[in-house]
Amino acid sequence: MAEKTVKELITDFLEYCEIDRNLSPLTVRMYGYYLGTFLDWLGPEKGQALVVPKMTPEMVRDYRIYLSRKENPYKGPLSRSTQNYFLIALRAFLRYLAKENIKAMPADQIELGKNRDRAIKFLDKDQLERLLIAPDTSKLLGIRDRTILELLFSTGLRVSELVKLNFDQVNLERREFGVIGKGGKARVVFLSDRAAAWLKTYFTTRPGSEVKPLFIHLSGKNDLTNNGEKMRLTARSVERLVEKYVRLAKLPVEATPHTLRHSFATDLLTNGADLRSVQEMLGHKNVATTQIYTHVTNRQLREVHEKYHGK
Repeated sequence: MAEKTVKELITDFLEYCEIDRNLSPLTVRMYGYYLGTFLDWLGPEKGQALVVPKMTPEMVRDYRIYLSRKENPYKGPLSRSTQNYFLIALRAFLRYLAKENIKAMPADQIELGKNRDRAIKFLDKDQLERLLIAPDTSKLLGIRDRTILELLFSTGLRVSELVKLNFDQVNLERREFGVIGKGGKARVVFLSDRAAAWLKTYFTTRPGSEVKPLFIHLSGKNDLTNNGEKMRLTARSVERLVEKYVRLAKLPVEATPHTLRHSFATDLLTNGADLRSVQEMLGHKNVATTQIYTHVTNRQLREVHEKYHGK
């Protein structure tokens, strides 16, 4: 049996991610993009070779130099964190080869570039209130948009999780519901009194229960094909919606749906919630991911500053 080319092995890896690891379609697609970039860098001769190219730390270093000089046509040079995504995909591919007993460079020899501390962008209480009241709730569109903003802040949902919600998924009586987040990780999210009230208002004004998606386009005719699936709002639509109300509220920051997620976490920690609980509510796999918020919510540091500074 002929040995497979690198390109064929990458295809096998992507199928393994989809079927055996049950990764999300988006994750599989991004792995395909990152490894496709690696294939392009290898060039047709090595990429179509019948054996895996003999990768060395020097070869990986050359690839990292290539990534550091690569530019996104819309956003300019790749950030360090984005460069790391390409390397993470390559490491995952090498682990797969090891699992299949295909000789290749050990994955752990690929080191990721060190990131700078991430600056967390969140809204303070006044900014948040200005954003939430920006929609014109005398109209159905405004009711929908206000409900989306309230729900994002109340639950800390990712925008991808929000747009997947269905009409029958949200339990207003219990004020909680389950979602499946990144990596298929299930968690329960909770509704504030205000978010529940706006959801109730939205439920009474949106098209009937035969429309499955919770948040839908309200312009044009209702398309009830596949329970109204074509009416479902996309993540990009929600991003534009938030941008629109940030402008209307005249906020001094460029807030996104993820800014509301940051605001949710910051609000909880500032008011005394423990890190592990916030980790669960955000659906973070590792508490280290949640710790990025502690730099801006450390109450003890604030108390020390107030007690000792300028005395």
